[in-house]
Amino acid sequence: MEVATVQGQKRPLAGHHANARLRKEGLVPAVIYGMGKAAEHIAVSQRELLAALEHSAHVVKLVVDGREEQYLIKEVQYDHLQKMPLHLDLMRVDLTKKVQVNVPLDFRGTAAGQAVGGVVIHVMADIEVECLVTNIPESIRVRVDGLQLGQSLHVRELELPEGVTALAGSDDIVCVCRTPRGGLEETPAAAAAEGEAASAEPEVIGKGLKDKDEEAAEAPPKK
Repeated sequence: MEVATVQGQKRPLAGHHANARLRKEGLVPAVIYGMGKAAEHIAVSQRELLAALEHSAHVVKLVVDGREEQYLIKEVQYDHLQKMPLHLDLMRVDLTKKVQVNVPLDFRGTAAGQAVGGVVIHVMADIEVECLVTNIPESIRVRVDGLQLGQSLHVRELELPEGVTALAGSDDIVCVCRTPRGGLEETPAAAAAEGEAASAEPEVIGKGLKDKDEEAAEAPPKK
């Protein structure tokens, strides 16, 4: 697995205005935590971070004051357009131990059921897996070519890379080929698959754009 290199620099714990200045300078505020050590507050190159994220990187090699270490990208907060990173969470990891991460699914092919008017519904956009940091895949390819109208593809049918284990239930639905609403008359199999997929669709909870430094600055002091 090729690991992208990102340049960083130390920064004092600061609030909204200081972070805004960093962003104007082409830097992204970030925090490093984990493994029982104190959190470190840094700023990283926005350009290099974007390049890493464009390749679906889960791990970055961070260079601060000439010291190189690999960290797991735990969370990235974006602006309201979901284009520019506002804040980055990095987690210290033991390269010899397994971690749990969400990996995007890469759907390929045309389902057989589409030839008779079906549509493929992606129930999952990504999937949580467990593996060594060095084995984290950029994505997991999902072939839908053999999917007939009314059929579903389940987690147990995914072809996972060696050393990677899916944490979702083996019977969880990844995608389904069904008749579009208002289209052809629905077959019993398609209706059953649609109902199964609907029950499997996850709830999506939106996140605010306030980063952790601002929350820390606004929190009342402990007595």
